[in-house]
Amino acid sequence: MHAPWFPPPPEVVPEDRAKAPLLLRYEDVAQDGRVRLEALPPGLGETVWRGIVEHRADATAMLRTGTIPILTRLVVESTDDPIAIGNLACDGRLQLAHSVDAAGGVDRVFFNAWVDLAAPRGRTNLPPPERAGEVVPVGRVFAEHVFTRPFAPPESRKVRDLEGSVPPHRWTSRPLSAAAVLPAGARALGEPWISDPFVFGLAHTDSNQHVNSLVYLSLFEEAVVCRLAEVGRSPVVLARWIEIGYRKPCFAGDRVSMRFTLAEVDGGIGAFGVFVPTNDPLTDKPHAWIGMGLS
Repeated sequence: MHAPWFPPPPEVVPEDRAKAPLLLRYEDVAQDGRVRLEALPPGLGETVWRGIVEHRADATAMLRTGTIPILTRLVVESTDDPIAIGNLACDGRLQLAHSVDAAGGVDRVFFNAWVDLAAPRGRTNLPPPERAGEVVPVGRVFAEHVFTRPFAPPESRKVRDLEGSVPPHRWTSRPLSAAAVLPAGARALGEPWISDPFVFGLAHTDSNQHVNSLVYLSLFEEAVVCRLAEVGRSPVVLARWIEIGYRKPCFAGDRVSMRFTLAEVDGGIGAFGVFVPTNDPLTDKPHAWIGMGLS
């Protein structure tokens, strides 16, 4: 299965590209040898953040002035090749870009990151698969960030340049809500469904002071698997791609529900929906929009 939308990685200068290994844990690989989606985004940390950003003088200057790239969209997809516990080879890229408003002026400045991940085919503690040892793609990740000044007064938070400079690359960001739209050819399985309330605790947060971005992925997959079992569909599936559009973070103590529609898509199962406040499950301003494919 493939994500319905995944922007191709651009050609970048050598300084904006880095390679690094990423060590897998046992829980990163399912019993059938396929990698779980949550295991792949840390490849961005090893390549883009540590391999590129930490060596840029302008990054230090921006952080000093409170200009921070905030994650607004995450797209992750994984292949079905089995692999053993070990290192993934990560190839990351960074591109700074800008969007324009209706009048043609700079509207936003973006920090866009890609990583491709690969590993030898194999299995952990099991007989090796066919073509064992052949290096194959394992997955890829795209992360869109918007620069902002989150601690500035509201009228000063929007960023239209970086230290007086506008990145030359043009970026057209699609609506965050597009993640929850059924792709062409998908067939809905029943009406939208609202999950039981879920309460976030400190265990769901990270040092960014809010619920970790990958928690939405794992919670949504768990809800979809439970719903599949309830409607008589096989729950023995694994998420193969996901797109999440983040509008507003959640914090420890927040109560949320997931409202989503199941669908047949791309030879597997899809789920498309939103994270919403439990006290307002029909709101049109969710915390996040989400689409997922499982097989």
